[in-house]
Amino acid sequence: MRESKTITPAWKAQCIQEALDIRNAAAVARRHGLSVRLVQKWVQTATKHATPEEARALKKALQQATTENHQLKQLLGEKDLEIAILHDLLKKAPRASLTDVK
Repeated sequence: MRESKTITPAWKAQCIQEALDIRNAAAVARRHGLSVRLVQKWVQTATKHATPEEARALKKALQQATTENHQLKQLLGEKDLEIAILHDLLKKAPRASLTDVK
C-alpha cells in the first residue's frame, strides 16, 4: 500500500483521471498500490462534490503531471540512446587501448 505522505495533488489528479478514463477504479488502485475504496472515494468526491475551483486545480495538477511525465520519458529515451552508443563504442574499441588506460 502506498504511504499517504507521498500522495501529491498532481498524482491524485492523475489517478482520478485514469479511473474516469478507463472506468475502473480497481485497476487504477492495483496499478498504483492503493486501496480500491480510496480511489473510488477520490473519484466520487471529484465528480460529485468538486467545486469549480477544485476541478480547475485537479485539471491543472493533471496537466502538470502529464507534462512532467512527458519530459521524464524523453529524458529516459535520451539516456537509453547514450548508453546504446557507449556500448557500441566499447565493442568497436581495440582491446589494447582499453587495457592501457590508467
